[in-house]
Amino acid sequence: MSTVVTVTDATFQEVVLGNDKPVVVDFWAEWCKPCVMISKSLGELAEEYGDKLVIAKIDADTNPEAVRTYGVMSMPTLLMFRQGEVVGTSIGAKPKASLRKAIDELI
Repeated sequence: MSTVVTVTDATFQEVVLGNDKPVVVDFWAEWCKPCVMISKSLGELAEEYGDKLVIAKIDADTNPEAVRTYGVMSMPTLLMFRQGEVVGTSIGAKPKASLRKAIDELI
């Protein structure tokens, strides 16, 4: 069983870029209603996929370095990483089935 991990600018390199598993990073903000909507789905998907991948959340308001580095302009933005490279992007709240499809393409 896997859970969603919290990432910061300080831990991004280690948790996301240095990970040997595929990583989905959820750029979110406290004030963002659509972010709250997909949060539950991401938690459920983290449990479903277990050790096949890492699902991480980063608070866009308190981690400006990652936001700037990846040009995140809208919340929520999901970036899919494989071996430290962005290989997919999803912007806006999507249904769980769409999130699952994006993760299936990643792994």
